Amino acid sequence: MAGAALAPEAPVEGGSGASPRTRRSWVPLVLLLPATVSLGFTVGYPLIWLLRTSFSVQLADGVISGQLTSGVYSAVLDSGFYWKVVLTTVELGGIVTGCTLALTYPLALFLLRTGSRWRGVLIALAVAPMLTSTVVRSYGWLMILNNQGLIDTLLRNLGYHGTPPALDDNFTGTVIGLVEVLMPYAVLAMLSGFGRLDSELERAAASLGASRLQVWRRVTLPLSLPGVLTAGLLVFVLSISAFVTPDILGGGRVFVLATEVYDDATVSLNWPQAAVLSVFILVLFAIVGLIYQRASRLLSRT
Repeated sequence: MAGAALAPEAPVEGGSGASPRTRRSWVPLVLLLPATVSLGFTVGYPLIWLLRTSFSVQLADGVISGQLTSGVYSAVLDSGFYWKVVLTTVELGGIVTGCTLALTYPLALFLLRTGSRWRGVLIALAVAPMLTSTVVRSYGWLMILNNQGLIDTLLRNLGYHGTPPALDDNFTGTVIGLVEVLMPYAVLAMLSGFGRLDSELERAAASLGASRLQVWRRVTLPLSLPGVLTAGLLVFVLSISAFVTPDILGGGRVFVLATEVYDDATVSLNWPQAAVLSVFILVLFAIVGLIYQRASRLLSRT
């Protein structure tokens, strides 16, 4: 009724405590607290320690003093050798990523589209190499690619008497090994990223007179690009940080950031320089991540 006094608000249950809405807003924060603390100790603290070490001064007896300096960064950036190492690392990552995507894309499409009752078995076989150690697989490739290995023996049995191609202890062997090692990761990334693919759209394009190549180029490929992009990011990051395969198949002749970090930390015991090179790897990760985010946004608008 007009002019009637407004009734006082009913008191919140529980006295003068916070409202249920306020309490509910704190629940996610409380649930996230254990994971946040865990990440802080396992990820945040090591990163802070790494950055602190990269600016440290190492004395002649190997002891790291408490002084801070940017001299190690200057020495690394002024070294032509380490610039070559960075370029080799990026080149290796780019070639391995391109080869892996080219070989994995048709395989992932087949596994996605096949109606065979053995589809689950085929997917399991495609990712089964992940159950084997990278060390074992790299040594297996070493036995295949060396000058007395399977390929050399096969060429000689076929009547080839020339000098066989050098496939071990070099950049080529490293690329071959990394492509095989990282293909299962690419298969999983593509299968999880092909959610936008719709066979109905492909059939509609074919019914309108499009050839198979046109259907793939204008329908299948654009819809599958998010999965390809995710697989490319994963493969590139894993390849530029790989140590075991470049060390075994490179034969000490392929210098990448991961192998140099290992040598500085365990052979020459130059921890500040190893930390600086590790920071370079993290910078590469950040650059690739930014490129990935930009490309994902462009794809989402199409």
